[in-house]
Amino acid sequence: MTLALRIAAVMLLAAAAALPADPEPLLLRGHERWVLAVQFSPDGKRIVSGGDDESVKVWDAQTGKELWSMREERAAVTAVTFSRDGKRVIAGRWDGVLKVRDAHDGRLLATLRGHTESIASIAFSPDGKQIASGSGDDTLKVWDAASGDEALDLPSGNEYDVTAVAFSPDSRRIVSGDGENHVKIWDAHSGEELAKLTGHGEPISAVAWSTNGRRVASGSWDRTVKLWDARGGAAVVTLSGHEDEIARVTFSAEDSRILSASLDGTVKVWDTRGGAALATVRLGKEKVTAVAFSPDGKRVATGGKDSVKIWRLPETK
Repeated sequence: MTLALRIAAVMLLAAAAALPADPEPLLLRGHERWVLAVQFSPDGKRIVSGGDDESVKVWDAQTGKELWSMREERAAVTAVTFSRDGKRVIAGRWDGVLKVRDAHDGRLLATLRGHTESIASIAFSPDGKQIASGSGDDTLKVWDAASGDEALDLPSGNEYDVTAVAFSPDSRRIVSGDGENHVKIWDAHSGEELAKLTGHGEPISAVAWSTNGRRVASGSWDRTVKLWDARGGAAVVTLSGHEDEIARVTFSAEDSRILSASLDGTVKVWDTRGGAALATVRLGKEKVTAVAFSPDGKRVATGGKDSVKIWRLPETK
């Protein structure tokens, strides 16, 4: 079983043994089966979701209204994201194909072919010029966002999936996570491996870059989040407290906090300076198969059976 298949299987079986958060979430219903991927638009006003019903949907994040829906051809949608200007969405599929669509009406703009196994993660560069994708075929690919041409094909250096990717704020570097427990930093234009960060005890499931570009965060099956100096070296801080695998990490806009979501059914808010847990939110009893944070860090979207839910997170000082 590939790492991508393992993640999907674990997420489908994960359940949070806790009461729902207060207030009740906003429910976005329309998918016919499990939602496997969700993401907020850069302005926080829309959400894109994909599922194993082979559909991509865009929603109004305030009202929950479905804005448009497109059906893929015989392939589950395993990863989704918006471009940084919010004008495009990209969907990665179980068969390794990526589809770029107009975010306003769903019109197909480009089809990117090159991966041979399921897409695990997608990222648009902040300057809008490149797309990075990690796959179960053990490669990280970089694409020209304008032409759709493959610009770089970076083997992970092992026989494990590339599970997570993110661009630096200046679009010059890419951080990736893989199934051999490594976090790697790459030159986004030459493909040179700039750093290999080791310290996690199990595969990497999530990566993120701080808004000032100085730190990288990684989440792992080992239930910890690590903060690294983006220039390479040992972990600066290790955040421990989750009781199951980490599914998602992100920095707050001012880099003072990190949010992490776990298969234990909780979201934790951490202080990046000392690593203290500032808040813990339990998202409910239902299975969670996808998770994303709003750009302002105040909301979290979760995917489950047939629906997406938007939850409000507590304010922290």
